[in-house]
Amino acid sequence: MQSKEFFKALDELIQQRGLDRDKVIGIIEHGLLNAYKKEYENRDNVRVVFDEEKHAINVYADYEVVEEPENKHQISLEKAREEKKRIKIGDTLTSDITPRDFGRNAAMSAKQILKQGLKQLEREKIYDIFKEKENEMMNAEIVAMNREKDFVTLDLGHDLLTSLPRKELLNSDTVRVGAKIKVYVSKVEMTPKGPKVYVSRTDRNLVKRLIEQNVPEIMDGTVEIMGLARDAGRRSKLAVYSHDENVDPVGACLGRESRRKKEVEDALQGEKISFYRWSKDPYELIENALAPASIVAINPDKKEKSAVVIVEDEDFTGAIGAKGQNVRLAAQSSGWKIDIKSKSDAKELGIHYRPLEEMDEEVNEDAEEGT
Repeated sequence: MQSKEFFKALDELIQQRGLDRDKVIGIIEHGLLNAYKKEYENRDNVRVVFDEEKHAINVYADYEVVEEPENKHQISLEKAREEKKRIKIGDTLTSDITPRDFGRNAAMSAKQILKQGLKQLEREKIYDIFKEKENEMMNAEIVAMNREKDFVTLDLGHDLLTSLPRKELLNSDTVRVGAKIKVYVSKVEMTPKGPKVYVSRTDRNLVKRLIEQNVPEIMDGTVEIMGLARDAGRRSKLAVYSHDENVDPVGACLGRESRRKKEVEDALQGEKISFYRWSKDPYELIENALAPASIVAINPDKKEKSAVVIVEDEDFTGAIGAKGQNVRLAAQSSGWKIDIKSKSDAKELGIHYRPLEEMDEEVNEDAEEGT
C-alpha cells in the first residue's frame, strides 16, 4: 500500500493529540497484521512494516533457509536463491508478500484500528503525565459535590477528574464548586477504565511539599526537614536542621515576619505550623520538640530512643497539650518516645533526675575554666 495522504493525515493526528508516534504506528501495524492473518494466512513469521520514507505499508515474511523445508517458516536453498543468489543455509530470507488488494483494505482497516487504539493511547498518555506527579503536590479545582457531601469531584487538568473523600479533606476546607485547592498525589494507577489518581489534603507530605515550595533554603539543601508530624487541619510540627552554621533553620522556615509560614498555613486553611531546631543531643532535641513547654529534667535512654521528661506540676497540662497533641507531635517529629511526668508524680514514683539548670551551670563553669 502506498498513500502519501494517509501518512500526512497520520502525522497531523499525532501532532494534534500529542501522542507517541512509535506507539501509534505500533498499534496500526499490530492491527493490520491481525487483519492480514484473518483474511489471508495465519502464521507467526509474518510482519507488517511502515516505510515512512516511501509512504508505504508492506507485509513481509521471514523464512529460515534449509535444505529441505519442514514447515511454513522454512524455505529451501534452491527456492531462496531465486530471490537472493548469495544466500546460504542458516540465513534468513525476507520476502515481500504484500497482496495486490492489501492497500485498499489496509487504508480502511487502519482508520478503524486507529479509532479503537487512540482512546487507549490517550489514556496511557494521561497516565504517564500523572505518574510523574506521584508523591508531589498539585493544584485542583472542585467541580462537583455529591448530595451527602461525603466526597467532592476534582478537576486535575488534562480532562481527568477524581473523587476526594470527605475524610481526605480538612475540616476547615471551603467546600464549594469552583474552589481551588492544593492536593498531594499519593498514588496513580491504570485501571480498565483509564488512569486513577488518588489525592489527599490530610497526608503529612502535603505540608512538606508546601514548605519546600516556600522555603528556598530547603529546596537547595541548605536546610533539611529531619522530622514531621501532623494533626491534619489543626497543627503540624517540624524538626529542621541547617547544614550551614550561618543559616538559622527555624528562621529560614518562618521567613521575614513569618510570611513563609503564613503562606503554608493559608494553603492549609489555617492549620498551625511550628518549627524547632533538630539536634544530635537528645536533651536539646527533646526540649526543643516540646516547646513552648518549660522542662525541668530529661532522663533519656539512647538505646531505646525513649525519655522520661519532668515538668513543674502547673506545666504538666500544657506540656501534654490538648488531647495529648503537643507530646504526640513532639514524639513523632523527633523520633523519640516521650513520657511526661509532673514533679509530684516523679517523686511518688521514685524517679531520680538531674535538673537541666544544674547541667547548664556545669557546662558554663567548664567553659569559663577553659578560658
